[in-house]
Amino acid sequence: MLRNAILCALALISLGAIAPASAQDSGVRTAQVEDFARFVPRSDTVSTRLDFSYWDKALHWFVLRMGRSLRESEPTPDKLTGSHMIFGHDSRYRLEGNRVAFSVMTDQVRNELTEYRRELEQLPDTVPLTRLNRNEQLAYWINLHNVAVIEQIALAYPLSTPSRLRVGGVPLDEAPFITVAGVHMSPRDIRTRIVYPNWHDPKVIYGFWHGDIGGPSISREAYDGTNVGQVLDEVAQEFVGSLRGTQRSGDTLLVSRLYLEARPFYFPDWPRGLRAHLLKYSSPEVTELISATQAVEAEIEETDIADLSKGEREPNYTELVINGIQPGIGVDGAVARLLRERQEKLEEIYRRDGPRGQVIVGQGQGEVPKEPETVR
Repeated sequence: MLRNAILCALALISLGAIAPASAQDSGVRTAQVEDFARFVPRSDTVSTRLDFSYWDKALHWFVLRMGRSLRESEPTPDKLTGSHMIFGHDSRYRLEGNRVAFSVMTDQVRNELTEYRRELEQLPDTVPLTRLNRNEQLAYWINLHNVAVIEQIALAYPLSTPSRLRVGGVPLDEAPFITVAGVHMSPRDIRTRIVYPNWHDPKVIYGFWHGDIGGPSISREAYDGTNVGQVLDEVAQEFVGSLRGTQRSGDTLLVSRLYLEARPFYFPDWPRGLRAHLLKYSSPEVTELISATQAVEAEIEETDIADLSKGEREPNYTELVINGIQPGIGVDGAVARLLRERQEKLEEIYRRDGPRGQVIVGQGQGEVPKEPETVR
């Protein structure tokens, strides 16, 4: 089971076995525009709910939360003693965005990721997908996209740049290795031929994980019909508030290249529409930055993989220290460094923000639960 294979993964942080990349079957027909018309949401909805609890547990096991961005560029790490080499993450954005612990995944985990992706592909064969409410459909497409991307990266791991990964000779984002209702599609197809044309709130762009640090963060929660709007808001706020989302250069607002793909669907009135969208999710610091600039350029990009070690194995090992305790676990030096930097960052967030508790108000008898926001 996926649970048994990776339950202790983040505690051990040990590099796993390498599995060969999956190959796409040859001879797949290129999907046409009319093929995707069958996925347009219908108005005659049914009340069926989709259960993504399996994926939710998996994400909690192998996704490491990195905390919000401090909007501070990280310095280049020190080189190894007596060497000119730096192993592991050295990007100025390396402490932004959650991480997937690919390095601890075993062959069993990779196989189960493939099985789960296939189960999701087959779901519309038994469930009237387009008649589910819009939140259920959106959660399905986001989860399928992210499961497929994580699966293919896991199969090819170790690698440092997901955008260079090729599946069947085609770049990962364009490879039609996903099949739903007889339609062969790529991760990009899910975004630009199914979701973007049919959901008009631009916050949906933040649900799709691309595998690299430069994109939206991977959530530790699976999307479902009840939480999709709220989780998208949280991921949007994290991304807009990060350096990989927004920066300033003189009187120019620099934004992620992510917005170029979304521009035809959500920001035809560029850049005014984009500015309005960013202001909806910006912190006071980013709001000031947006107000102080005139032009907009989409040129921020970081293609390093969002894992623990940038797909590299450092020859030095160190003792892992967690909350001041040294459990005697030897880990790759690059991973240990990232975890130490992460801990220092989280402590700084706590110092700046103070403790942030949550007050949960219980529902009394006869109270009706609040309906989740419908993402349209």
